[in-house]
Amino acid sequence: MSIRPSAYEFFAGGGLAGMGLSQGQSWGRGLAGIDTVFANDMDGMKAAAFRANHADTPFHHGDVWALNVADLPGRPDLCWASSPCQDVSLAGARGGLEAGRSGAFWGFWRLMQGLQAENRAPSVIVLENVIGLLTSGQGRDFAAVCKAMAEAGYRVGALEMDAALWLPQSRPRLFVVAIKGEAPVTSTPAAPFHSPRLIAAYERLPQTVRQAWAWWSLPVPPHRNLDLDAVLEPDAEVNWLEDADSILALASPLHRARLDAAVASGQRRVGAAYRRVRTENGVKVQRLEIRFDGLAGCLRTPAGGSSRQYVVVCDQGQVRLRRLTGREAARLMGVSDDYQLPKSQSAALKLMGDAVAVPVVRALTEGLLAPALNNRRAAA
Repeated sequence: MSIRPSAYEFFAGGGLAGMGLSQGQSWGRGLAGIDTVFANDMDGMKAAAFRANHADTPFHHGDVWALNVADLPGRPDLCWASSPCQDVSLAGARGGLEAGRSGAFWGFWRLMQGLQAENRAPSVIVLENVIGLLTSGQGRDFAAVCKAMAEAGYRVGALEMDAALWLPQSRPRLFVVAIKGEAPVTSTPAAPFHSPRLIAAYERLPQTVRQAWAWWSLPVPPHRNLDLDAVLEPDAEVNWLEDADSILALASPLHRARLDAAVASGQRRVGAAYRRVRTENGVKVQRLEIRFDGLAGCLRTPAGGSSRQYVVVCDQGQVRLRRLTGREAARLMGVSDDYQLPKSQSAALKLMGDAVAVPVVRALTEGLLAPALNNRRAAA
């Protein structure tokens, strides 16, 4: 009986990346997923959630910089890092990988170098982050990550994957994948996983890094048939806001027109909305932005009421407004209802807002990571 490949999961949060890795369908030689054999995170709430849902997985609660190679068991086939994104997010101050939190990548990379020195380096490394990594530091941060991987002897490439291809949530994320050995590739970049902004970032890379580059190939999934309304709680089981009118009044003329059209239809229309600060005529104003395309907006960690997503329901000429629940956020990340969430709504939303969507990781595993590991084993 074949032993399943193993993975370390760094910056693991609630363990959603590991869930996607482990759920991959079977591929050659009986392998049917990748098992997380070590995980870490420094956030206490996330550590508690990981342990509650993955009790059998060894977990280290602490800063990645405090880890030593001796703390890491065996020889992993794959290492996954969902390093903090605040300093490279398009919504942040863009401090880059030299800033405190996103700079944790280098704490992770120090461990990869240590594994390599002990001949325990993984065959596959995946860095998951926000799309802003492509342009952070005028592209220097993305180049630094790719350069480090290339210098360690890996072929390196990246994919931009939007959870909206699998789930009713608009959530584009960048996956930088480094592989030793054979893996599915395409000779030229191809949509939807090689976007114009990714191609532009590749063209800014140093020539030495471009020589180690691969346009990883990944099958395009079937058309998504799940929409936002399907993952929501029944209307009678949630709390609706009494001050909806004051919040809806923040909508710009464009978004107000969308709302009015949905109400005028008389049909049930379900939308998602966020409050955001926009600059209009040189003045910062708060606006409610609404979408009725069957998708939620990208889940964000709640840092005050203005960043918590709303659910808008128009039905029979009436409109109601409420906040998205933590359980609904988990469903939008592809997590089943038996997953144990923190009791606090804010904590549950933070856990999911910082995570990676499970079906996206599963698709990446089945289409690229697993074949690469399978090829590696076959060649051994």
